[in-house]
Amino acid sequence: MNYKLCPSYPSGAACCSVWLLNQSNQPILCIPFDPANTDYQKFKTDVLGGDTLEDPDGVAMTQEEADAFIATLP
Repeated sequence: MNYKLCPSYPSGAACCSVWLLNQSNQPILCIPFDPANTDYQKFKTDVLGGDTLEDPDGVAMTQEEADAFIATLP
């Protein structure tokens, strides 16, 4: 799975959700950062397990950067 942080308009900074991307890197599901959401729980598990997390500009984070970001989430 690939995930991309959603931009927060107009600032462009990461906001409170992430997109699940398809094989063509197109967003197919917006996942809110809500601990009660099962898609959110899977997102965190997937990224900690090595799946790709991109910043809002589409640049892939290193595993260390992704792990550090996940550690800041609820």
